[in-house]
Amino acid sequence: MKGRKLLMIPGPIEFEPEVLQAMGQATTSHIAPKFIEVFGNSLELMREVWQSPSGQPFIVAGTGTLAMDMAAANLIEHGDNALVISSGYFGHRFKDILDRYGANTTILEAPIGEVVSLDAIENELRSKPYKVLTLTHVDTSTGILIDPKPIADLAKKYHVLSILDGVCSVAGEELKQDEWGIDVVLTASQKAIGVPPGLALLMASQKAMGVFKNRKTPVGNYYADWNNWLPIMQAYEERRPSYFGTPAVNLIVALETSLKIICTEGMDKRIQRHQNLAKAFRAGIAALKLRILPKTTHLAAHTLSAVYYPKGIDGAALRAKITEKNVILAGGLLAGIKSSYFRIGHMGSVSSNDLMAVLHALECALLALGHPIASGKSLQAFQNELLNTVPLNPVTN
Repeated sequence: MKGRKLLMIPGPIEFEPEVLQAMGQATTSHIAPKFIEVFGNSLELMREVWQSPSGQPFIVAGTGTLAMDMAAANLIEHGDNALVISSGYFGHRFKDILDRYGANTTILEAPIGEVVSLDAIENELRSKPYKVLTLTHVDTSTGILIDPKPIADLAKKYHVLSILDGVCSVAGEELKQDEWGIDVVLTASQKAIGVPPGLALLMASQKAMGVFKNRKTPVGNYYADWNNWLPIMQAYEERRPSYFGTPAVNLIVALETSLKIICTEGMDKRIQRHQNLAKAFRAGIAALKLRILPKTTHLAAHTLSAVYYPKGIDGAALRAKITEKNVILAGGLLAGIKSSYFRIGHMGSVSSNDLMAVLHALECALLALGHPIASGKSLQAFQNELLNTVPLNPVTN
């Protein structure tokens, strides 16, 4: 036995051994020449993953919420109008953050399992001058996937800055920041980027940086202020030592390792791998007579799945049975329905073997609790679906 359980929650995820080995190296000075090279290279590799050759990357010790906070703190001034397009828990969090900096925030929200229509977004943008709009690419609470491109097009049409919460999407869902004209894309290290928790990662367009530099009032958050961090990022990219706050040295060494793995796989292949595995996993879920939270598969993320418990099955008992099979899944998060569903992460270095282990554990747990399904059907559906797709990357299969 391997002596530990398979972690299949929507972050932290299972990490590549090379990433964990890199993180376990002896801690060096943050101004050592070797670390300066690692930090500078990480910033450059971020542009490749975000597909933003013109963007300004930031790597700061913190969480995804800090990355959200940085975007709001640096781009919002008191009285600015902000529009939040919400598809779950984290849309409401963005509203709370924007409100804290004095924004007049409007939130647009669709019924559970759906997305806000483009017509509704455009009607709201027409109603008054907005400075920023935020959208969640994949909401970790619901597994809802939004297509950012048409919303970014609307933002450009109405001269509004677009901020994409990509915490559960960057390096797992299709993203072309520069081509789509998205002004800020943020994420955290512990999701599809594939590094243990502790880094807030953000890419800002030159347009966003221009708005920041022309703000009339000081940034209301000392730690998040780009005036403090921008010289640091520029110095490391120029391979010069600099200091504002001590960086998370070991995490950044691990970040460079993971970004190299991601770029070696190639963004197109990586996104296709996530899509193939997610489609096959949903086929396995359907074979278990389970229903996903998104109303259609078109709205279902490729980095995680949110699945309703079957009628008559106690959710806590189901997850306990799954844990007995050495697989850890996550419960629900969205207020009002959190006890009605559970979540499975499938991002980063996830493989078909990982997902087959999840389906096996889930099927065994359901059978033990009396759910009427035929044994083996979910694995058969999963494998049949994979056989009908493009071959997966052999390194991660």
